[in-house]
This record gives sequence, C-alpha cells and structure tokens, in this order.
Amino acid sequence: MTNLVFRFATVQGRNIQWFLRRNCSVTPAQLASVYLSLCLVSLAISCFFWMQGATLVLPFAFLEMLMLGVAFFVYARHATDGELIVLQDGRLLVELECGGKLERSEFLGNWVRVEPGAYDKSLIELTGQGKTVRVGRFVRPELRPALAREIRLALRMV
Repeated sequence: MTNLVFRFATVQGRNIQWFLRRNCSVTPAQLASVYLSLCLVSLAISCFFWMQGATLVLPFAFLEMLMLGVAFFVYARHATDGELIVLQDGRLLVELECGGKLERSEFLGNWVRVEPGAYDKSLIELTGQGKTVRVGRFVRPELRPALAREIRLALRMV
C-alpha cells in the first residue's frame, strides 16, 4: 500500500486513517483572549459614557458582552468537531465528535457498503451489520465522491 493512492488518508503499515476536521482558523483559547479584550474595550468605552451621564450605555454594553459571549461559546464548542475513520485489522472504526459528544461505530470491513447519499452533495453513508453512519461533513461536497472512492478502495485492499 502506498500513500500516493490516498488523498485524504494517512497510511501507517496496514492501518489506514482518515481524520476529517472543521477548518477553524481560531482555537478556543485564542477566541477567549479576543473575547476578553473586546469586553475590556467595550467596558472602558461604556464606563466613559456612563460617567458623562449616558446611564443606559452600561446595561447595553453588558448585554452586548453577554450575547457575544454566548456566540463565542457556541463556536468554541464546535471548533473541535471532527470525524475519525480507521481501517485496521479488517475492521472499520468510525468516531464522530459533535459539540463534545462522541459517537462510535464499528463495522467488519468485508461487510461495509460505501454509498453516496440520495443527492449529489449529500453525505457518504457507511452501512453494515444493520447500522448506518454518515460521514464527510467536513469535506467539500464536490470532494465527497473522491473520499467515498478512497474508502471503497481501502476496504477492497483489506
């Protein structure tokens, strides 16, 4: 097995691994520091205007900081979402992480069907032993057929 065959996978010996993640340019720690600096700036400006007599500026600044904090929290919670697909020793292991929840499915490699979804841009369905898992959320829709072909090829090589 050569690594030249696979575009999305990492090959280590007889193990093939696909690690598909969201493309996040800001880590949760960086986001927290940006949020704190925005809060300090907003608080300083609102305190200045509050001292000038604009009493409603401060409550609205707190409301703004609260809503921005909620939005950043939702973003940070999903920043580490991803899909891990591992083909090892004839078994296909699929782990889906979404919002801190981990869903794990295991299939016998010989019994897995890899099918594109009902629509052109839908997710890839891995079906076997009465279970179905959809993968490919973090791959552009036009690249999902190539990922499906790659998984099929790897399953045939086992």
